Amino acid sequence: MRTPVSIGLIGTTDASIVAALAPRIERLGFHALWLNDVPGGDSLAGLRVAAAETSTLRLATGVIPLDRRPVESLDLAAAPAKRLSVGIGSGRARRSLALVGDGITALRAATEAEVIVGALGPRMRRLAAERADGALFNWLTPEAAASAVHELRDVAGDRPVRGILYVRTIVETAARPALEHEAARYDAVPAYAANFARLGTRAIDATVSSADELAAYDGAVDEIVLRAITPDGSLAELERFVDDTAGWLGRSA
Repeated sequence: MRTPVSIGLIGTTDASIVAALAPRIERLGFHALWLNDVPGGDSLAGLRVAAAETSTLRLATGVIPLDRRPVESLDLAAAPAKRLSVGIGSGRARRSLALVGDGITALRAATEAEVIVGALGPRMRRLAAERADGALFNWLTPEAAASAVHELRDVAGDRPVRGILYVRTIVETAARPALEHEAARYDAVPAYAANFARLGTRAIDATVSSADELAAYDGAVDEIVLRAITPDGSLAELERFVDDTAGWLGRSA
């Protein structure tokens, strides 16, 4: 794989699991650990745990909804700025572009960490291209991902900006029901449903369950985040996930 590959976990992952898993992710040569930010799960708190157990692994939030957690409420000292990527999004805000634009400004003043914008629609992608360090995409096939990154760079011009993609991934058949449930949930979200209709795809078409399916994304984006889907989210299952995906990349556990 030419494209850096990272691991993504749900933000409610127990701190003890993050502490046990982060060194394994670092040792196996993954680019970063991403924690999404959901109610009941503080991504930055989880990254603080991971930072204490690692030394070179990049640490990222994907993404913090600013309607629920404004920049001034964030503990940006959770991880060293040189290793941190702060992903932000609008959540369910009505004035989404203004909220995220102000968030970028506030983050630039508060930290030297990389600023990533969760970007579903074209206007948010343009904002990311013009003012952020990267855009985080979601639920895209390899072809759609390559097109999104091309558009991002076209708008950015000479500005360096990264296109990063979250890809829901399983390594065992027992996780297939959880993956299908997750895909169906996003198929039912109006904004995503409209995007799938434009692309002529379904959520399940943008998932990975084998090395060959992962290889199809190589070169399409600047970073691939394998969002781990396992039957129960246990430490043993997540260790297996990390080991197996490392094997897809030719790395030994």
